[in-house]
Amino acid sequence: MIDFKKTIEEEEKNRKKQINNAWEKELIVNNKKRKKLVTYTIAIIVIALIFSGKILISSQSGADWISEGGIFNKLRKLVTSNDKLVNGEEDDRINILLLGMGGEGHDGAYLTDTVMLASLKPSSKEVALISFPRDMVSPTNNWRKINSINAYAEQKEEGSGGEETMKSMEELLQLPIHYYVRVDFKGFVNIIDELGGIEINVENTFDDYTYPIYGQEDNPDYYSRFEHLHIDEGPQTMSGTLALKYSRSRHAFGIEGSDFARAKRQQLVLEAAKNKLLSSKTLLNPVIITKLINEFSQNIATNLDVWEMIRLWNLFKDVDRSKIINKVLNDAPDNFLIASKGEDGAYILIPRSGNFAEIKGMIRNIFNNSDVQEMPKETEKITDDSKIIILNGTWITGLAGKTANKLSLSGFDIIETGNADERTFSETVFYDLSYGKKKTSLETLKRITNAKQIFDTPAWVKEYSAGGSEQPDFLLILGEDAN
Repeated sequence: MIDFKKTIEEEEKNRKKQINNAWEKELIVNNKKRKKLVTYTIAIIVIALIFSGKILISSQSGADWISEGGIFNKLRKLVTSNDKLVNGEEDDRINILLLGMGGEGHDGAYLTDTVMLASLKPSSKEVALISFPRDMVSPTNNWRKINSINAYAEQKEEGSGGEETMKSMEELLQLPIHYYVRVDFKGFVNIIDELGGIEINVENTFDDYTYPIYGQEDNPDYYSRFEHLHIDEGPQTMSGTLALKYSRSRHAFGIEGSDFARAKRQQLVLEAAKNKLLSSKTLLNPVIITKLINEFSQNIATNLDVWEMIRLWNLFKDVDRSKIINKVLNDAPDNFLIASKGEDGAYILIPRSGNFAEIKGMIRNIFNNSDVQEMPKETEKITDDSKIIILNGTWITGLAGKTANKLSLSGFDIIETGNADERTFSETVFYDLSYGKKKTSLETLKRITNAKQIFDTPAWVKEYSAGGSEQPDFLLILGEDAN
């Protein structure tokens, strides 16, 4: 005989068990979500605190923290301002200049030992790191080395070096540079030490037998001025001091002694520091955060606002290592620079093509042609330093960029690319705005593009050559045949 009472009790027991299991699963899911949300919120607060250290330091009472203009209210507004775009985001290209200098107590305190452009592409989450050697000269700096731009600006007005270097590099590369971050050696060392060191995979056993010892530059015993810097190949945990030496060494033995290797090491150290800074071990440690706030406020200068830092972190916090493009300008046979001597006999680096057109083209198109580094030996080179504007007269995406890269390899200075007002061109045409003065370039342009020259120059074309420091010698409009 069926015991209905017992059956009902068992069914009720099973039902409660199922409810409890479902509730436990939901609790686990919610806990994971809550943990992720807490970590995310803490990360935002950390970044805000680090880059607004002066706000905290200047706070005089607890009331400042909860007032209408206090830090918590500012953070609340920052967290909810996801609709605001940082400079360059609308154009899908955010450019940040990274500068490293000796700082107080060092010879040439304001000379930038590191000059690096970080380009960020929000749509694809790609990052390009482009290192410029400090010995490269620039026409925007009266053909002096680029490492002196910051120093000259600081001599004229304290605190202006970062902004002035950013503007000078922007003019040189004909590329908008939206932000700069400048750090001195002391801040670099202290920040890495506060992080507990960084993890670096040393690619080659490292030996520099003449690494200069700070403070011993004038020691009468010549050999006491240097130390033997040795680092084994493989994964290494580096202190701030060792990471700085690894980044700065210029005379390492073998392959690591080149400027190319040095710049590459700097990029590796930068990436490792970023990973450690944004790790949960750092973000959830209030002691470390407090110390970092102090270091950032004293040793880092930037024009980034707090909300912009948070926006950038949110956009690129999960960048895949394979999405990072590394480029280093140097005087290797297949690179962009050659060694030379300045008027005072000093060692300098100048563009191999005679102007910066090739370098500008590489940087402009780095996300389209990230593998473009070598210049084919058979590439035809112009000799009359011509400037050109390239407009896409079709609906074919990327046509202007590809053509710009091709022409820059031949020495054309690409001062602008864009879309033509009319997008129905079937054949490629060009206008000679030099009116016959650049014959070599004219013939080269014809051969490379098979473009047809138009002699009847309409008024809208003439406007391109009416005034301004960047007057074009040619205006090229691409048709469907350019594909």
